[in-house]
Amino acid sequence: MSPSVIAGILLAIFGAVILIRGLDMGSQRSVIAVGDVQASIQTRRSVPLWVGGAALAGGVVLIGTGLQRRRRGA
Repeated sequence: MSPSVIAGILLAIFGAVILIRGLDMGSQRSVIAVGDVQASIQTRRSVPLWVGGAALAGGVVLIGTGLQRRRRGA
């Protein structure tokens, strides 16, 4: 298998996971720290569904181009 087909498969799987299950990213930010006492804020953001759709479409394109090159013999 060519590298573009492998990358396309991985990208398509990543896009499908985002579309089906969603993906959340979390971050923690320290607001104030005085000595040993520390206050922090945790935020969670979800990845937009259009990112999953774009990744899935890009993966399909990579798979298609990788398979076409293989058929031509290049």
